Amino acid sequence: MRDLAQGVARFQEDVFPAKEGLFAHLAAHHAPHTLFIGCSDARVVPELITQGEPGELFVVRTAGNLVPAYTPGANGVTASIEYAVAVLGVTDIVVCGHSACGAMTALAEGHDLRGAPVVADWLRHADAALARTTGTEAGPQKVGALVRQNVYAQLTNLTTHPCVARALAEKKVTLHGWVFDIGTGRVEALDVSGTATALAS
Repeated sequence: MRDLAQGVARFQEDVFPAKEGLFAHLAAHHAPHTLFIGCSDARVVPELITQGEPGELFVVRTAGNLVPAYTPGANGVTASIEYAVAVLGVTDIVVCGHSACGAMTALAEGHDLRGAPVVADWLRHADAALARTTGTEAGPQKVGALVRQNVYAQLTNLTTHPCVARALAEKKVTLHGWVFDIGTGRVEALDVSGTATALAS
């Protein structure tokens, strides 16, 4: 906690004064352009990766960047998606997977999750990705393949949400799949054909 408190002090003394005008504007305006769905992993920081300013990204972070398919009823992930799309009117949605993902590693390597039953149940949202991953890869290659397939699977799950389906039909939102490599800082953009291109070298 001491490090966090020192960080808050630095923010208040150095960062906030330099962006005081921006924060004054944000105090009364909330209009992010992108819903960024990423992993809860502490090494994956959307605002750092994109170098975005405060107010630009509406961020949802879940273990494994998983997006449950739509079901009626209260759900924190679903509510956040609906708010971003239907209320805030974001024009882009990014689902971002990443290298060395603990959730995907657990699935790819068949880890024993009996001690974490809620985690095991949550990871069922990646069943489709696991089914699409061929058995030819091993080790890091298998994890990497699953990470990519999982991004596609979660994009598919997104389209089951009525607000997203409606926005797509009305051409008001665009979906994007990314994979962030922690070790190199590279970000790959996945397309519907399954190929990947670097966003920046």
